[in-house]
Amino acid sequence: MTYSSLEACLMDLERTGQLLRIKEEVDPYLEMAAIHLRIFEQKGPAILFEKVKGSKFRAASNIFGTLERSEFIFRDTLPSVKQLIDIKINPLAAIQNPIKSLAALPSAINALPNKNPIAKPVLFEEINISDLPLIHHWPMDGGAFVTLPQVYTEDADKPGIGNSNLGMYRIQLNGNDYILNKEIGLHYQLHRGIGVHQTKANKKGLPLKVSCFVGGPPAHSVAAVMPLPEGMSEMNFAGVLAGKRFGYTYVDGFCISTDADFVITGEVFPGENKPEGPFGDHLGYYSLQHPFPVMKVHKVYARKNAIWAFTVVGRPPQEDTSFGQLIHKITGSAVSNEIPGLKEVHAVDAAGVHPLLLAIGSERYTPFLENKKPAEILTIANHILGTGQLSLAKFVWITAEAKKSKADNSAVELDVNNVPAFLQFMLARMDFSSDLHFYTNTTMDTLDYSGDGLNSGSKLVLAAYGEVRRNLATAVPEKICALNANAQLIMPGVIALNANGMSITSLQENLRGSGEMLLEKEGVCMLIITEDATWMNSELNNFIWATFTRTNPAKDIEGVDSFIANKHWGCKGPLIFDATIKKHHAPAVVKDSEVEKKVTALLSKYGF
Repeated sequence: MTYSSLEACLMDLERTGQLLRIKEEVDPYLEMAAIHLRIFEQKGPAILFEKVKGSKFRAASNIFGTLERSEFIFRDTLPSVKQLIDIKINPLAAIQNPIKSLAALPSAINALPNKNPIAKPVLFEEINISDLPLIHHWPMDGGAFVTLPQVYTEDADKPGIGNSNLGMYRIQLNGNDYILNKEIGLHYQLHRGIGVHQTKANKKGLPLKVSCFVGGPPAHSVAAVMPLPEGMSEMNFAGVLAGKRFGYTYVDGFCISTDADFVITGEVFPGENKPEGPFGDHLGYYSLQHPFPVMKVHKVYARKNAIWAFTVVGRPPQEDTSFGQLIHKITGSAVSNEIPGLKEVHAVDAAGVHPLLLAIGSERYTPFLENKKPAEILTIANHILGTGQLSLAKFVWITAEAKKSKADNSAVELDVNNVPAFLQFMLARMDFSSDLHFYTNTTMDTLDYSGDGLNSGSKLVLAAYGEVRRNLATAVPEKICALNANAQLIMPGVIALNANGMSITSLQENLRGSGEMLLEKEGVCMLIITEDATWMNSELNNFIWATFTRTNPAKDIEGVDSFIANKHWGCKGPLIFDATIKKHHAPAVVKDSEVEKKVTALLSKYGF
């Protein structure tokens, strides 16, 4: 199915019972976001808000709320997209199977952007920022934000759509010190293409021209978040996934997506920043207020009967989880082809994606040695931490592909997507004296506040390979129970403890001398200090979220009977994670109770 507009997609969803129309007037301040969150939690349909308070425009959300719905939307183009990406990744395969590859060529034509088509639809009327649905998502947000933007910029050294970047970087529309209708905030994180473009424009002393597209064919939103193979642009991808060429033109020197519902154009001048945020983000915490580029608004356009597309992020899983699932389905082996020896990788959504990465690599360096230990997987881990957005990973757990077990000569099943099984597989094999590799004083994800400052902190690679070294604890040992800290077994080998004034240092002292016994004989590998061990134990995702988002490896991890040898840190006993909330951490997002009551009453009319 080829959609010429966002509305065409929504009508297709409605015909198949996958759209909910909210006919009552809804408030963009918290209420719309709360409705979205409630419907998403119930794996409900896409939502069309027909009456938005303070705006004449309709709004739509939860369009990509489930992987199944995303696959339905792109049901006619997904096979061709995957085939073209495979050809891009592995040209030799195309030569080996030319007939199959030739079948993808008609779709490849859609990869060519279509310049100077009729631009009247999106230029139907010129409006102001204040005319838009100004959606305020979480109570502590600094204002209204664009959460499904397609932010377009060009290379100052090589202008034109061929060297453009299309990314999804949140836009703050009002609040803080922004002059309404004249200024908006442009937020982007590390390893984003727009940063390269701004750097080049700054060197030339030129303002960076920015176009923000909202709405249009759903393929355009997906293109803005795709990690594409080198040499494949987002505009090419958008055309192939949409089943129609990306239409564009130029107005006043700004690129205009002629299929978009809205276009905001403006300029970012060198050195001009303003406070942006806070914003309830996809790690489940607020990203705090920081100086980011301010965009001077040039013009805002809207097509006739335009629909404002948005989403809501917060503690995962949210709608962006479905984005990630779709991306994985499309790209398949793209990452493993980019990094030699890498077999599988899983950025764990429950931990907010970047805080926790699981990987399976190869061990081919020393097949002649009887004793197996990490070698090639350490090289692969370094490659991961030097590759695009993978480099933002904070915890990298990596092992080698499954081998035959000497004990029963059967293959060991290992799946990066089965998080608890993967962690247990590694903990049973890890040598705590040599398999922990810290990267101190390094960059960290912009949204991760566990470090020492914005974009700064540490990383930890845990690399384990070989035979099983220990049986993991399936009960809390007496030595741990004696601490009277409400010890809870999270999973085999992992125990959570109530803080109650206890620190890493005090826990180390209490367990000094018993490390080897706890680790090797009792099978205790990780001790997690938290505010509420019962809460952490109530749901596996509580453990994953709190442990890996709230710890700065170099500062918040110690071990029982730890030591330093040749500047390498290790321990004889279990690792200790301080997963408590620290003073410098950003607060977690929390729903407004009064708004929740109102939403409950409204959605009861619709059966939700």
